[in-house]
Amino acid sequence: MSHTYQPQGNKRLEDKSVRARMLISCPDKAGIVAAVSQFLYEQGANIVQSDQYTMDPEGGMFFMRIEFDLQELEQRLPSLQEDFTRVADRFSMRWSIFRAARRKRIAVFVSKEDHCLLELLWQWQAGDLDAEISMVISNHEDMRGIVESFGIPFHYVPVTPDTKAEAEQKQRELTAGKIDLIVLARYMQIVSPKFIEQYHNRIINIHHSFLPAFVGGKPYQQAYNRGVKLIGATAHYVTEELDGGPIIEQDIQRVSHRDNVNELKRIGRHIERIVLARAVKWHVEDRLLVYQNKTVVFV
Repeated sequence: MSHTYQPQGNKRLEDKSVRARMLISCPDKAGIVAAVSQFLYEQGANIVQSDQYTMDPEGGMFFMRIEFDLQELEQRLPSLQEDFTRVADRFSMRWSIFRAARRKRIAVFVSKEDHCLLELLWQWQAGDLDAEISMVISNHEDMRGIVESFGIPFHYVPVTPDTKAEAEQKQRELTAGKIDLIVLARYMQIVSPKFIEQYHNRIINIHHSFLPAFVGGKPYQQAYNRGVKLIGATAHYVTEELDGGPIIEQDIQRVSHRDNVNELKRIGRHIERIVLARAVKWHVEDRLLVYQNKTVVFV
């Protein structure tokens, strides 16, 4: 018997109707925080959280994340954004404002391994992942039953060396205009540069090792052969450089000579699912800023 689950996080949306998040990056100089705070004050907004980071006070980059409440936010947001351009232009800012009540839409890509997908589904079901999992796309049928039991559409798009271009076109059709973030939850296919360009800094992958290390196939076998004492996993944004995109989150666990390859895999799967879920949560909560090939994470 299948059951449709509704994420518990839905009931919290009413509380977020007046909440917005602003992300800012710009060359560091005096007066940025004062200018932003003064602007929000003049708009009648109440700042509820503010985080900032500067790479180097002398000529470096400045990064800022602000959460604020503003009554009638949805109606007032267009004019607020237009008015803020005057502040932004003065400091050469790159900036974005997001409504907290607008939940980001996620497409999860998966192959045969289920641990990363299940972690996302469990967190979504519990309301800990404040997003909408709009669909799951897979090149295998293995996960259909699990996904559909959560009431989430499942799309089977087989991929072979001869049909890779056609498969990706089908994936683009399924996601076009419907998705804010793509999560590669152990999806064992390389995504094309064209697809990456379409979702710039909006594709998150989980890499089954602590990058940069053990590049290529059978990472756990390589780790075992080297007698490693730490294993880990890395969540990163996808770029054209394979496994070379900005790193969002990493974690490790100590192991010993007593752990065989299967035990390393078991430990690794646990790390992978936790690291990926953290990275996705931070993205949908607008806690990430990308600069060059690094991320600034406000947590």
